[in-house]
Amino acid sequence: MSDRIHVIDDDDGVRQGLAFLLEAHGLDAQFHASATAFLADVEDRGACIVTDIRMPEMTGLELVKRLRDEGDQTPVVVITGHGDVPLAVQAMKAGVHDFLEKPFSDAHLVDAVRSALAERPQPDAARREAEARLSSLSPRERDVLAGVVEGKLNKVIAFELDISPRTVEIYRANLMSKTGAHNMAELMRIALAAGL
Repeated sequence: MSDRIHVIDDDDGVRQGLAFLLEAHGLDAQFHASATAFLADVEDRGACIVTDIRMPEMTGLELVKRLRDEGDQTPVVVITGHGDVPLAVQAMKAGVHDFLEKPFSDAHLVDAVRSALAERPQPDAARREAEARLSSLSPRERDVLAGVVEGKLNKVIAFELDISPRTVEIYRANLMSKTGAHNMAELMRIALAAGL
């Protein structure tokens, strides 16, 4: 994981202004005109992502949701010229680190980026935490989890493990309880972080 900050905004003027600001503060930044371009061009997601919310093709919020669904915990700072409370709540629930409404001060953005950098998960620490959350699972629960990670339906998992679909449902409930996952997406992130 590099220390690069990826900035995504469809407004060329905003990108140039942010380039100057971040580089003036000694931060290594790379700029992208859209979320889809970022996803297509970048393998190393860097240390932090700063993204506009409203962009064509894929919004900043859709980008955050996609990253989280893939198990990517890179901290994201969202910037928007159209801030409102429901949008901010939606962004925070999706897992953004900070939500800044334009116009924001240079210091506010730099502080948000530095805070995100300080709190970013370290790969080894994230893996250890995920493994700890899975440590209490029984071998059968791990088998069910493997099926869930592969996207298999309960009846398919049941058939492959020679158990009933109802038993799979019970094991799935146990997975949520034992790992502390609040939803299936979080359970998937835990499993992927642990290397399953």
